[in-house]
Amino acid sequence: MVQKIELLKFWNENFGFKNIELKAFQEVKREDFILQELKDSAYQDTPLPLLRGKTISQPTTVMLMTHALELKKGEKVFEVGTGSGYQAAIIAKIIGHKGRVITTEVVPELVSFAKQNLKKAKISNVFVYEEDGSNGMPSEAPFDKIIITAACKEFPKPLLEQLKPEGMVVGPVGNEYEQEMVRGVKDKNGHLELEFLGQFLFTPMYGKYGFEV
Repeated sequence: MVQKIELLKFWNENFGFKNIELKAFQEVKREDFILQELKDSAYQDTPLPLLRGKTISQPTTVMLMTHALELKKGEKVFEVGTGSGYQAAIIAKIIGHKGRVITTEVVPELVSFAKQNLKKAKISNVFVYEEDGSNGMPSEAPFDKIIITAACKEFPKPLLEQLKPEGMVVGPVGNEYEQEMVRGVKDKNGHLELEFLGQFLFTPMYGKYGFEV
């Protein structure tokens, strides 16, 4: 597919993505995680509409967030905002069958859609829950890494409490109209060291710690 090859070439020229990250992108078919009427647009480097006003992020954004997480084999990763399941699928490929992705989504139609997509992609180490992910999931904590794929005002405190010491959280922080991608690394004393990775635009987080209830 020409667009897919062009994306890989663009990334090789402009970003330092790891081979294991690029391999995951090649193995997970984005066309399996979008609405079928948009299949021909699967590898355009743009967000695409899903259901109930939600979107799937553009491929470059997915890869930048994936790269920022510095994933390792066997890690347990918590995701806020499953969407269609695409980001979770990429992560699952990188952390391998001994790793686990716990992912949450508040839109029921997307929960069903993501489960179907992950089953079609034969990915078995992603577990999708219809929950307000901004509260985390204490029954599955602690987590090595946390990824937030919706705009939030700040990193929700419950998530930071459920992050392991030396764990990492990545997500877009700001207002409803503009956010900065932030990476936070939790030190041994529980403090978060922040790094800012550039401007992005995501749909708002729902839930107790989001913009919409």
